[in-house]
Amino acid sequence: MKRLFTLVILSLMLTVAFGQNADKKWAVGLMGGKTVYNGDYGADFLEFSPFYGLFSASIDRYLNPSFDLGIQGEYGDLGYFEAAKTYFLLQKTDVFLLAKYKFNNGYIFKEDAVIAPYLCLGVGGAYYSGDKGDAEGMDLVIPAGIGVKVNMLDWLALQYQFRYNFTNEDKRDLKVAEDNDGFASNSLGAIFSFGAPKDSDKDGVPDKSDNCPDTPAGVSVTADGCPVDVDGDGIADYLDKCKDIKGIAAFEGCPDSDNDGIQDSEDDCPAVPGVAAFKGCPDTDGDGVKDSEDACPNVKGLPEFKGCPDTDGDGITDAEDKCPFDVGTKENKGCPDTDGDGIIDLEDKCPTVPGIIENKGCPEVKEEVKKVFEKALQGIQFETGKAVIKGISYQILNDVVKVMQENPEYNLSIFGHTDNVGADDKNMTLSQERALAVKTYLLDKGVSENRIIEVKGFGETTPVATNETAAGRQQNRRVEFKVVF
Repeated sequence: MKRLFTLVILSLMLTVAFGQNADKKWAVGLMGGKTVYNGDYGADFLEFSPFYGLFSASIDRYLNPSFDLGIQGEYGDLGYFEAAKTYFLLQKTDVFLLAKYKFNNGYIFKEDAVIAPYLCLGVGGAYYSGDKGDAEGMDLVIPAGIGVKVNMLDWLALQYQFRYNFTNEDKRDLKVAEDNDGFASNSLGAIFSFGAPKDSDKDGVPDKSDNCPDTPAGVSVTADGCPVDVDGDGIADYLDKCKDIKGIAAFEGCPDSDNDGIQDSEDDCPAVPGVAAFKGCPDTDGDGVKDSEDACPNVKGLPEFKGCPDTDGDGITDAEDKCPFDVGTKENKGCPDTDGDGIIDLEDKCPTVPGIIENKGCPEVKEEVKKVFEKALQGIQFETGKAVIKGISYQILNDVVKVMQENPEYNLSIFGHTDNVGADDKNMTLSQERALAVKTYLLDKGVSENRIIEVKGFGETTPVATNETAAGRQQNRRVEFKVVF
């Protein structure tokens, strides 16, 4: 019997079983209590004398928050006593597999609750011995019951368990009736939990507290189990090539201060966004000349002009080109001189006809033309007080028409003048009408209207001689022609 008991206890200590909690997954229980008979003679659930004692030991293994699984063994007496008579008395050794459903599973009570009730159900066997009963036999046992743990420390709990054990025999009490014999076990004892919490990555931080449970072996971690990140850039030091400076993942933890896609260590201008072609230095105008070498960094230019533009392509930069949109020469500061008269088109009133400086680039009026216009000053006559040209003036006007035909570059301004005889306003009107009459004559003779630039009357306001004499007044009554280019 002692040998059997020793084997049972040894099996309890060596068998791999299941139970307890997520950190300390193993638990060993040592309990003592009382066995209660229930069979053909009756039951003594409420009787405490005689006391049929038992000793119980268990090993449990945690499965999940709701279930533990373990092996429990008991040794003690089983009997029935009544009226100073012992009907039977046996020694019983039980071993059974026992599953527990825990109420402190996070759904009903908190997992770390101090009071932790449970239900249990299992299967096993009971071996009987002794000389006051049908001994030396083995019964199938189905244990079912309830229990409660009072968690004192993370490794120690007190446990009470009531378990009723159904058996498959009805002869251990020496009496056979309709129902099989059974017995209940009341036990109270201590549960000792042990084991290390799961640490999948072996970093010293239990999985339940580890925010980074897959950290590679040998990597330094913080209290939450995540790899150390000294510069706080979100890239662990073991992956960070610049672990003391905040950086970005794209450059394995190294910085790109100006966010131009070129890491600072390879960026010649790390504080200013730039382009790869210039090792991170900027080319603001995109002309292929970096700003530090570009004399015109905000305007597209040409490398040969240090990044400055030459819009008209005449070899003179716009900044030095007086005519940046027209091809010119260096001698003329980038401006053209189409007629080659030494006067740039910009200042040349007659840019397509060679001229002289005195006429702002227009040609000098021919001497014969001057004579025609001088003759016309006094040669054009009107009927007195009217804007009707006298026939005597037609030849002079025909000469003016000929001048215009022979000199297509000429344009004319026609000005009318009077003496001071008569009212001022009437003289002003008369001078205007006479100038218009001359214009009409020229148009009738084929001069294009767009060559008559201006027609204006000045009345008596611009005399060329005194109005005190007849000769002077005659000089003041005149039509004046001015060549315009």
